[in-house]
Amino acid sequence: MTGFTLPAAMPLYTMATSLVAAVLIFALGETRGRARTVVNVAAAVVKLLFVFAMLVAVWQGQEFEVRLPMGAGLELLLIADALSLLFITLSALLWLLTTVYAIGYLEGAPQRARFFGFFSLCVAATMGIASAGNLFTFFIFYELLTLATYPLVAHRGTADALRGARVYLAYTLAGGVALLAGIVWLEVLGVDTTFTPGGQLDDHDVGPALRGAYWLLIAGIGVKAAMVPLHGWLPIAMVAPAPVSALLHAVAVVKAGAFGIVRVVLDVYGSERAGAEGLLLPLAVLAAITIIWGSVRALAQRDIKKRLAYSTVSQVSYITLGIALGGPVAAVGGLVHLVHQGLMKITLFFCAGNWAETLEIKRIDQLNGVGRRMPLTTAAFTIGALGMIGMPPVAGFISKWYLGLGALQAGAPWAVAVLVASTLLNAAYFLPVLARAWFAPPPEHWHERFDGLRAETLLALLIPTLLVAAAALAVGVFAALGASPLAWAEFIIREEYLP
Repeated sequence: MTGFTLPAAMPLYTMATSLVAAVLIFALGETRGRARTVVNVAAAVVKLLFVFAMLVAVWQGQEFEVRLPMGAGLELLLIADALSLLFITLSALLWLLTTVYAIGYLEGAPQRARFFGFFSLCVAATMGIASAGNLFTFFIFYELLTLATYPLVAHRGTADALRGARVYLAYTLAGGVALLAGIVWLEVLGVDTTFTPGGQLDDHDVGPALRGAYWLLIAGIGVKAAMVPLHGWLPIAMVAPAPVSALLHAVAVVKAGAFGIVRVVLDVYGSERAGAEGLLLPLAVLAAITIIWGSVRALAQRDIKKRLAYSTVSQVSYITLGIALGGPVAAVGGLVHLVHQGLMKITLFFCAGNWAETLEIKRIDQLNGVGRRMPLTTAAFTIGALGMIGMPPVAGFISKWYLGLGALQAGAPWAVAVLVASTLLNAAYFLPVLARAWFAPPPEHWHERFDGLRAETLLALLIPTLLVAAAALAVGVFAALGASPLAWAEFIIREEYLP
């Protein structure tokens, strides 16, 4: 019995907060900066309240479903189940913090109304992806996310920004074509593409046609998940402003791809059936290759944001690896990493943005002694970096621990070796950065003494950075609590996917 009942259309209302915000922001234009800020923050807060209410209701057993018929047997289906709320909660929380950060980052910059308008549309599309109840709905919002994100990547209007946006658009639209082809193929084969725990293949023989559709779906979604060899757009898109980079890596685009792979494996083909038909092992191997390749490429980067970009290529595939290993413990590790990676990676990109905006630092060789000038930002970066390496008690350790245990449970010790190799590579490209930032002598033109919060950087940049760093640490320290992301991931697997 639920303690209270929410309207069944809550997923639609939650998405509408971003849509309404986008319309208002475009209408306000460039001259109404204070009003635009109020709309941005108010919409993000309202969305977070809606999400919290749905979390409580779903925990207590309430179901949410919105059906909008589109004709020709197609319908938009929005749901809020435990799995979708994992992604929705992450997006809502980080939208609020990224909005505050972007307000400070873009202060005085041109075209802020355009930026925040498309920023809100991007979040609305992400909410649609998270709430999608079937592959058709997922595809619609998947493509809307591409279109909404393109102006953000191209925002600066420079030659590099426009080139990065074109490359991003080419990759993601091609991925959309593959995804649509896979969906149509399933429909022709008579497969119900509604997301259902355990999949929809009970009455179907998995022959070449269903295998082909599976790989088309994985390829189409794998573009946004930045899986090798479909990852080339991500480092190039790093010409975008820091809030956009944070959005791409932690909140929206790559998470949409990883979440889509989770839905295809768990809710269309079914983990057990996909494993029995030999569809999971190749996906796990592809994820392992991506994990190692992204880490190796990160080692060679001298630009801070590009090093972080290749780190994302590696880290997001932990989610796919966890799902593709086929066991419940590994699946928990993959699902919880959806949240953990988001918190750690947004911390790192916020820190990179702080360094760039305050001291014009963009390359690793410019970081000498930055910990003396910007100790709080550098401390936040340290938390995020140690978490990516997998050092306890930061969030990344919990993810890797469950993935390792899950690999052994699934009879895949080779995956443990991949995790160990990745951890060593993570240490190789993060620890020298930390050593340089804390222990190398700073340039003479910097003030070596820290003079307080306001002297470090703008509070609108610093406060969100410290909050996400604290969250990345807290979800690791308090992972055993019932309200932690780990507990929610275990709830998902226990309630929806275990027989």
